[in-house]
Amino acid sequence: MNWLLLLEQTLNGFQLGLLLFLLAAGLTLVFGIMDMINLAHGSLYMMGAYFCATFTGWTGSYLYGALLTIPAVFLLGLVIEIVALRTLYARDHLDQVMATFGLILFFNEATRLIWGPVGLSIRLPDFLIQTVEVVPGAPYPAFRLLIIIVGFLVAGLLYALVSRTRLGMLIRAGASNREMIGALGVNVRLLFTLVFGLGAALAGLAGLMAGPILSVSIGMGESILILTLVVIVIGGIGSIKGAFVAAILIGLIDTVGRSFLPELLDLFLPSDSAATAAPAIASMLIYLLMALILAIRPQGLFPPRGVGK
Repeated sequence: MNWLLLLEQTLNGFQLGLLLFLLAAGLTLVFGIMDMINLAHGSLYMMGAYFCATFTGWTGSYLYGALLTIPAVFLLGLVIEIVALRTLYARDHLDQVMATFGLILFFNEATRLIWGPVGLSIRLPDFLIQTVEVVPGAPYPAFRLLIIIVGFLVAGLLYALVSRTRLGMLIRAGASNREMIGALGVNVRLLFTLVFGLGAALAGLAGLMAGPILSVSIGMGESILILTLVVIVIGGIGSIKGAFVAAILIGLIDTVGRSFLPELLDLFLPSDSAATAAPAIASMLIYLLMALILAIRPQGLFPPRGVGK
């Protein structure tokens, strides 16, 4: 086995997993607290990438562009919640699915009108284009390493926010019994708005970090939304801890599987067939894991008594 390749793909798995966690954390908070199915969450990820590309072009700096993107997507989330979603809380999930699917179409067409049909690119500063030796003889792209570091930092800060602060206490209480905290004088409507804005900011953060690696294009949030929903199902709806563990698992299964399955399949299949089948099987493993978790623990790996637990 090529141990340097294994190390590199493991780091790639953490990078993908932490991006998925940023998306899943916001989505699981919204669903766990507000009981809102938001299919447009991937569109907020896309808007984060487009905002970052625009702000980076204006300022000439990716770092400044990223700093401007996060509050911009947070404000966009507040506007969406107030204008479009607030009336849907009392409706059933089918209405929520149809309404937020409509938002996907709206954002795709709005993006096409504003930025055009051609994808954008985000230029990184020179120091993030270089490689870093994580161990001697194992260079790794500096920007991907930065994504891993930022992902872990955000995960820690989010856990501290949910479990150690007054806002986190209200979030957990809102997930458990929103009627009770409303009766105690808490402004539930404002709490919902802030939670949705936080989820939007996390999605925007994932988008601005994925943008320099992937093409910033219309509809880029739709494919990753499927994996995000799988993360939530595996981890447990409303569980930050579950979203983190499930996202890392999926990231590792996908990246390590795509790298090493061809060698394993070469033992049984022709090389061309093995190279073709390996990516498909790696993707299938993710959904097989979800099916196994649903069969054994339908509530997920870490079912929360309240959000964050």
